[in-house]
Amino acid sequence: MSTQPDAGGPSDPNDDRHDDPHDDTIDDPGRPSPILEEIRTPRAAAIAGIAFALILGAVVILLYLALPAAEVRFQWITDDSRRQKVSLAMGLTPYAGIAFLWFIGVIRSRLGRREDKLFATAFLGSGLLFVAMLFAAAANVGALLTLYDGPGTVSLEDVRFVGAVSTSLLATFGVRMAAVFTMVVTNLGRRAGIVPRWLVAVGYVVAVVLLLAPPQTVWAVLLFPIWVLLLSLHILVSSFRSAPTPSRA
Repeated sequence: MSTQPDAGGPSDPNDDRHDDPHDDTIDDPGRPSPILEEIRTPRAAAIAGIAFALILGAVVILLYLALPAAEVRFQWITDDSRRQKVSLAMGLTPYAGIAFLWFIGVIRSRLGRREDKLFATAFLGSGLLFVAMLFAAAANVGALLTLYDGPGTVSLEDVRFVGAVSTSLLATFGVRMAAVFTMVVTNLGRRAGIVPRWLVAVGYVVAVVLLLAPPQTVWAVLLFPIWVLLLSLHILVSSFRSAPTPSRA
């Protein structure tokens, strides 16, 4: 008894009709990879926020320790110990900006379609402007450190000018952008119900203080990383509380 050949001819190993529908190796273009899913989690935002807060806080404290009294504030560059502190602070600044950008990106990813266009514009714009002014202020001081090659290589007028420009960028304009960012994130967190009332109150107070602080108030810069640290710690603790517990067999 002969067997009739298959009407479809010999099977082609490359034919997609023979693919196993249960094969896990087939990529779904609409589904993000596990790595992308991991870096978009609330814990990723918390880690980025904590890193930013600690690094920027260290930068502000180093600058506070490096700058002498007001009457001789611009003579720090001739002191080896103070100059090294400033150089270390400038070296840490880019990492603070990178962590903050990651913090912004993860928060935007978590909000998704719930993000209001008005608040999204203020949120993203204020965050990017803050990082830009932070980098510009650090670049000014970094250029001054690069030019310094011993006493007399940099004039006192140059030190005064760079110090005034950098302080204005960060402690005046940067602080105002930080105020807008704090206000918008606090409002978004309140509307989404992911920020507790006490942290909402703290966020509004910090935003008002940053918005109304006198120009070139250096201590006000420290309020922003403190608020980011509180928010990030809350997000981190909440992520552990909401983590699913494995079911018992």
